[in-house]
Amino acid sequence: MKRRVFLAAALPAALAACGAQSIWATDEELRAARFVSDEPPSITLLTVIGIPRGEGGHSGLMINGSQRVIYDPAGSWEHPRIPERNDVLYGITDNFKNFYIDYHARSTYWVAEDTLFVSREVADAAIRSVEMQGASPKSYCAVNSGKALRRVPGFENAPTGYSPIKLRNWFLTLPNVQSKRHMDGDPANNHDVLLRQKDGRIVGYNM
Repeated sequence: MKRRVFLAAALPAALAACGAQSIWATDEELRAARFVSDEPPSITLLTVIGIPRGEGGHSGLMINGSQRVIYDPAGSWEHPRIPERNDVLYGITDNFKNFYIDYHARSTYWVAEDTLFVSREVADAAIRSVEMQGASPKSYCAVNSGKALRRVPGFENAPTGYSPIKLRNWFLTLPNVQSKRHMDGDPANNHDVLLRQKDGRIVGYNM
């Protein structure tokens, strides 16, 4: 029970700081975790937004190309079965995507999921770009998300400032962006998911 309270108290601070560390999974771990989605190729900007003031807490990118990954610069989400190389998370099945979103969405934060469908070539260029970005220092989530996007055809004008909100506002100017809003008013549900993640077990979860 005390662990639940600790996780709940620690998350807002982790979001505010966008804490991170350099991690390098092995080639074998990446091959074992690789997930190929049957959804169309896409680049998704994930923005964690505070309630009620609307401040930006975090930026990340989910890319669906030859495989699906999440670029979580200076992020704090992790799972024993998700290998990471310097902020790039591999093996993002639908279930793990839901875990990631639920980790951030709670009574004090909601998650904006803004998706732009692109060609497979552009999606794979985005994966290569986030892989070459390197580990991000604290508070650089929007900075490095923007830098990674700038190397991708069609996204060259992405801003590289510290504001996740400014990055999202720019992303929304791109044509044909599809947006979803994820909210969770029951923090206990999030804590159950967090404990299952730390335990290493995968449990079916529907958003």
